[in-house]
Amino acid sequence: MDKEDALARLSGALSSAEEPSRRTFFKHAGATVVGTSWSPVASVAATIPKPPEAARDGTPLPVHLELVVNGTARALQVAPHATLVEVLRDQLGLTGTKIGCDRGACGACTVWLDGAPVLSCMTLALDVGARKVTTIEGLARGNTLHPVQEAFIAHDAVQCGFCTPGMVMSCAALVERNHAVSAAEVKDAVAGHLCRCGTYPHVIAATLAAARSREG
Repeated sequence: MDKEDALARLSGALSSAEEPSRRTFFKHAGATVVGTSWSPVASVAATIPKPPEAARDGTPLPVHLELVVNGTARALQVAPHATLVEVLRDQLGLTGTKIGCDRGACGACTVWLDGAPVLSCMTLALDVGARKVTTIEGLARGNTLHPVQEAFIAHDAVQCGFCTPGMVMSCAALVERNHAVSAAEVKDAVAGHLCRCGTYPHVIAATLAAARSREG
């Protein structure tokens, strides 16, 4: 090897030593991206709702809830999956509201939310919010029954009684909205109620009588 070849090789070796390797380049570049750039994965994760806290066995822990039931504010601790009818019956002791099918098909669990009939077995307690809950226990005013309750008694519209609270709540809501109701409107109001005793004609007669009593 002559002198010129030796100098050329030495120069090339020095030049290579000054340049970063491919592995070193990507290593440093990756560290920079992780440390300083916006992460789409982290951004998406930040928008996912936080699941409810759970016990060690995975059961969701109760959450604080305030309900206004029959004019009284009630503070409760309820399971996130608890339905309104479960809270009314099991925690507040308001057993007048019945659980029939527990799937929204029989109407026995009907209560009012801000005066509108709803199926409490299909309503999560946490979804009630600030709406006022009225059950069959809160329909009367002290010892004075609602006109629909009185009419149900007078017209023998109560047989086994299991469907009666839900029937009364739907019919009373109809009478509250319109004092001049028709038989067809009463039929529509109780269309979602299952009465195994078949007392529908008495229910219709009672509701019409209650509506007439309110007209005066």
